[in-house]
Amino acid sequence: MEKRRVVVTGIGAVTPLGKDVDTTWNNIINGVSGVKPLTRVNADEYPAKVAAEIRDFNPEDFMEKKEARKMDRFTQFAVAASIMAVKDSKLEITDKNAERVGVWVGSGIGGMETFEQQYETFLKRGYRRVSPFFVPMLIPDMAAGQVSITLGAKGFNSCTVTACATGTNSIGDAFKVIQRGEADVMVSGGAEAPITRMSVAGFCANTALSTNTDPQTASRPFDKNRDGFVMGEGAGIIVLEELEHALARGAKIYAEIIGYAATGDAYHITAPAPAGEGGSRAMKAALHDGGLTPDEVDYINAHGTSTDYNDKYETMAIKEVFGEHAYKLAVSSTKSMTGHLLGAAGGIEAIFSVLAIDEGIIPPTINYETPDPECDLDYVPNKARKQDIDIVMSNSLGFGGHNATIVFKKYQD
Repeated sequence: MEKRRVVVTGIGAVTPLGKDVDTTWNNIINGVSGVKPLTRVNADEYPAKVAAEIRDFNPEDFMEKKEARKMDRFTQFAVAASIMAVKDSKLEITDKNAERVGVWVGSGIGGMETFEQQYETFLKRGYRRVSPFFVPMLIPDMAAGQVSITLGAKGFNSCTVTACATGTNSIGDAFKVIQRGEADVMVSGGAEAPITRMSVAGFCANTALSTNTDPQTASRPFDKNRDGFVMGEGAGIIVLEELEHALARGAKIYAEIIGYAATGDAYHITAPAPAGEGGSRAMKAALHDGGLTPDEVDYINAHGTSTDYNDKYETMAIKEVFGEHAYKLAVSSTKSMTGHLLGAAGGIEAIFSVLAIDEGIIPPTINYETPDPECDLDYVPNKARKQDIDIVMSNSLGFGGHNATIVFKKYQD
């Protein structure tokens, strides 16, 4: 059976750099950091002092107050970003097409804020005072559920939970749903709101977070002096659409998605496999899925978390996959500006990937000051680069040994 072609026709985001795509992207290409002093929890209680928070988000800009009160913050982000993505795509979901429009939105952690608040209520006041919406607010799949309800999308509906690979897995899996003919449109990506007391405590306890107190330099992927990631929050959602369906309604096409693969390290619960071998297999398989040779890739939006092993091993994996071409392609980590949005990272990075193609500009890796001899590729240091781009690869790697790679291509008839 011939594979159906799938294109990106809508994008929506809520990020530490802006409550919409335009603001976020403008800040990305101008090298603006979204990292600020940690305020959502008491920073005095933790070694990590900075985070990439979303300030002044008002869910009532997107939904009724009574509905917002039934959603954890991560779900509110997902609904807001999905509404913006569908509006951007100019797609009308009606009774006639609703069953062919699906949703695949994941979250790595889900409703941690709700869990912590309701557990406190339970301890102080007993089970009768726990909200009847506690479970629906907590579970990670409720982002997909609420997006489906809000949009009226009645097709394929699912949620991926693969830690920091969640957003990329979600988009890749949604791509395959359309490719094999089970939907014409999929609204897909990731959402996360992890800046809570227990989440910050957990990541501090396993020494994953940066303890750099300077917000402007704490997130510094591939730099020799990197010391951990900076936690972020938000959502990135894209509208994937079967090509003929998109052309028939005159939709704007940002890019075509042509390749996807996912692998497992089978190695360690938090550390990547030596030399990033699981990530290299994902990249190779995604290239094969897209019918590409390594030398056709122009830019990689790296996972690039600003942790020691991740950045080193991802660099090694890229060199394993691309050989000499690894030194010719551009590699950058937008986490240097957004922080690490965990399960939402792949969603917003997919948006940055398609905009890089659509606008011909490669986002920089900011805070790159001291080269690391073990990280010796072209990381587009500190300043965006104008360049015609045909093919972009986006990587996401997660706790549990999850590796996911998607590949986008400039759309051509």
